Amino acid sequence: MRYRAKTGVSMQVQGEIIPGAGRIRRALPKAASEVPVEARLTRAALGRLRVLGWSEAHGGAVRATCERFGLSTSTFLLWRGRYRTGGPTALEERTRRPRRVRRPTWDRGLEEAVRVLRVAFPRWGKDKLVPLLAHEGRHVSASMVGRILRRLKAQGRLREASLRDPCIVRRRRPRPHAVRKPKSYLPRAPGDLVQVDSSDVRPTNGVHYKHFSARDVVCKWDVLDVSDRATASAAARFLEALIARSPYPVRAIQVDGGSEFKADFERLCQERSIQLFVLPPRSPKLNGGVERAQRTHKEEFYELVDLPPTIGELRRKLLRHEEIYNTVRPHQTLGQRTPWAWLQEHQKQKTDCSPEASARFPNPYRQTTT
Repeated sequence: MRYRAKTGVSMQVQGEIIPGAGRIRRALPKAASEVPVEARLTRAALGRLRVLGWSEAHGGAVRATCERFGLSTSTFLLWRGRYRTGGPTALEERTRRPRRVRRPTWDRGLEEAVRVLRVAFPRWGKDKLVPLLAHEGRHVSASMVGRILRRLKAQGRLREASLRDPCIVRRRRPRPHAVRKPKSYLPRAPGDLVQVDSSDVRPTNGVHYKHFSARDVVCKWDVLDVSDRATASAAARFLEALIARSPYPVRAIQVDGGSEFKADFERLCQERSIQLFVLPPRSPKLNGGVERAQRTHKEEFYELVDLPPTIGELRRKLLRHEEIYNTVRPHQTLGQRTPWAWLQEHQKQKTDCSPEASARFPNPYRQTTT
């Protein structure tokens, strides 16, 4: 290669390696200086250049430009001054690092002494290292020891001790069917993703129920049930009810890491060819739809209804509340429509809506109009 000034080199192609290599070589710029300046600017610099161009096109009006783009006068004048002295490249972001930064006031001997002590006692903080340094004749403050430790960590010269608790045995048991939800998986139709969760219900002292909720993230259709225990078999029975009372095929379910969503529940998902997604630990926000549904049913059902003494009567009342929630109650996220009305309007394939579910949950608005 033959150097051509300091900004670039000429391209030498030995033979036609690829089809059209000669034409590509002739089309390339001979040097970096031949590339347009605008093509080398960042988005921020191009935005400032557009502001200055608008100002020049309108007679250089400072106040009108600032009002149009929401800028202060000092900022606009700073950009214009930098552009007039340095051109478009002067509009790039500049470093915000202070011209004068604080320099270490300790010597290398003290730094090494702190490092040796911290390596010998990884769990001891700066307050405990100060007396040990004083025994060595190094009288320093705790804040200085802290700055030294921070500098050693930033330079990679000090490795922190592991925070793993040896008293806790973490055994990762393999899940035969459940996986993490891929980022590329996006629910677009009813049934693509149904969030399932359980919560405690304590109507009186000594009485303890488990409430199960399922919410479709697209059409907000809810399926509810209650059980006396939160076991995998109870969750599997709830899954059967979810499949039966959903007017669309359930294709994927998302749950947390609770034990009730393992064993029989996971096995039934695998038999029904339903994808099962498990949330990462301590991530209830990823199941925000069903978490909000839990609060709604608590406020609109459990806090208002006189709970019956038997779980059978409670299940019948809860089923009636579920029907009202899906077919009568307007939803703000659905444009003040019910989930059933939304399904009727937006269901593209008629076969996705089962006749059995339609008979079980009739549309009350359609009944009143006929």
